[in-house]
Amino acid sequence: MALPEKMLVEFCLPVYNEENILKANTIKLLDFLNRQNFAFNWLIVIINNGSTDNTAIISRELVGERIKIINFLQKGKGGAIKQYSLTSAADWLIYMDIDLAVSLKNIDDLIKILTDNDYDIVMGSRLLTDSRVERSAARSLSSKIYNNFSRLVLGHKFTDLQCGFKMIRNEVSKKIMPLIKDNNWFFDTELIYIANRQNYHIKEIPVDWSENRYQQRKSKVSLIKDGLKFFKNLIELRIRLTNIMPKKYAGK
Repeated sequence: MALPEKMLVEFCLPVYNEENILKANTIKLLDFLNRQNFAFNWLIVIINNGSTDNTAIISRELVGERIKIINFLQKGKGGAIKQYSLTSAADWLIYMDIDLAVSLKNIDDLIKILTDNDYDIVMGSRLLTDSRVERSAARSLSSKIYNNFSRLVLGHKFTDLQCGFKMIRNEVSKKIMPLIKDNNWFFDTELIYIANRQNYHIKEIPVDWSENRYQQRKSKVSLIKDGLKFFKNLIELRIRLTNIMPKKYAGK
C-alpha cells in the first residue's frame, strides 16, 4: 500500500537537562532521516520539559526546516508528550529517547508498519527473542522483574512496556492521553495498558538497544526508588481502570 504524500510523521524527542548530548544526537537523527527519502512529510520535534541547563538554548540553535522545539515549564517526559500530542497535527507520532539507545535502523521497522492499517501503536521491546541488548546485568534483571510483575498485576501479554521507542496513530493518541495520570516514567505503562483495554491494536517489534550507545550518560531512573514507585503505581492503575474501564482486548 502506498503512503499518502501529505501524511506527516513527527519524531518526538522529550528532553530534560540534556545539554551534553542534545546537539550531537539530534544531528545524528536528522542525518539518518534525510538519507531515507521517505514518501511522506516528517519533522523532528524537540520537546523540552522544564530543563534548567542549556537545553533550550541548544534546541533553538537546532531549529530549522526539519526541526522544531516545544518548551514546557514543568518537568516530566510523560506530561510533555501528553501536552504536545494533544496539539500536534501529525498523523503519526514516534517518540524516542535522546540518548538514541535504540538503533536508528529500527526506525525502518516502524515505517514499514505505516502501510499496515491493522495497528494503532507499535512499540519496541528489549525482551523479545530477536532483540539485541547491551546493558548492565542489574538493569536487565530489573526490566524482567518489572515486566513479569506488570503482567501479573495488569494481565497483559506484552514483553516490555517501558522501552522508550513507540509509534502511535495520533487520532488514537488524542483519545488516550487525557486518561493518563502519570507525567513521568510510568507514562509508558499507562499508555499501553489503557490502549489495550480500549481495544486498540498494538504490535511489539524487537530492537537493537544499547545503554549509552553514543555518549556516557547516567540514567535518570533509580532502580530501587523508582522500582518501588512503579510497583505501587501498577496496583493503583489496576484498581483505577478496573473500576471505570471494562477489559475489551487482550493484546497480540
